[in-house]
Amino acid sequence: MGGPCEVLAEVAEEPTARKIVEAVAACAWRIEDKFSRYRGDNIVARINASAGAPVEVDEETANLLDFAALMHRLSDGLFDITSGVLRRAWTFDGGNRIPSRADIDALLPLVGWSKLTWERPVLTLRPGMQIDFGGIGKEYAVDQAITLLGQLDSAAVLVNFGGDLAVTRARDGGRPWRVGIESIDAKAGVLHAARLVDLAAGALATSGGTYRFVESRGVRLPHILDPRDGRPVSDAPRSVTVAAPSCTNAGMLTTLAMLRGRDAEQFLQNEGVRHWVQRL
Repeated sequence: MGGPCEVLAEVAEEPTARKIVEAVAACAWRIEDKFSRYRGDNIVARINASAGAPVEVDEETANLLDFAALMHRLSDGLFDITSGVLRRAWTFDGGNRIPSRADIDALLPLVGWSKLTWERPVLTLRPGMQIDFGGIGKEYAVDQAITLLGQLDSAAVLVNFGGDLAVTRARDGGRPWRVGIESIDAKAGVLHAARLVDLAAGALATSGGTYRFVESRGVRLPHILDPRDGRPVSDAPRSVTVAAPSCTNAGMLTTLAMLRGRDAEQFLQNEGVRHWVQRL
């Protein structure tokens, strides 16, 4: 999930709390095991090693591929799950190592949704191409956990996977969950809550470069890459947070906003959603 995961449950009995936490953990591990690009024994690894051969996928994977196709269309091609191969050149560890233009250009022929063939349930990549569900997997996992909890118990629960979160319902008495939107004091290097948001239903998702970035000539470059030139999106906000009915929907909007760079705020205003944008 790319960060700390937590479950907050408003229950009085320890056995119920354990049941809730164990169910969410099992859900997170299942999705991590199935869709992480860092494993060599899952469907993503099989697709990435296909070397041009067609791969038939299961229904869940097909649904994620359909969603990736939708994101690609809505972003005018800026969201592209084949751009993960650019991580061979970029390392977003807070340092200042910038890959050469030649290193990036060598990978660009392997990037592009239009270069693959997706005819559900069969996916065919060109040799050397890869897919990466990192841009949608965490939010999907949160929604799956929330759905599971709805079938398991009626408790008020907040599920938070690496800063993307959703709630099953308001807390007892109709009280909302209070969530902090994280920011960083650039001078002191200290994280703090820049804003508190009350959440009685739905989800919050955040996208940005607070943790994953590189610096170039004093400018912080986020980990979100433009698939057209293989470089970080220019003039992107430090972070974007969106509230929406589902975590997947919230995550889609934060990512689309980040990809629009200097026009992020206008995009979110046009969408009419609750949002919070942080810039330097």
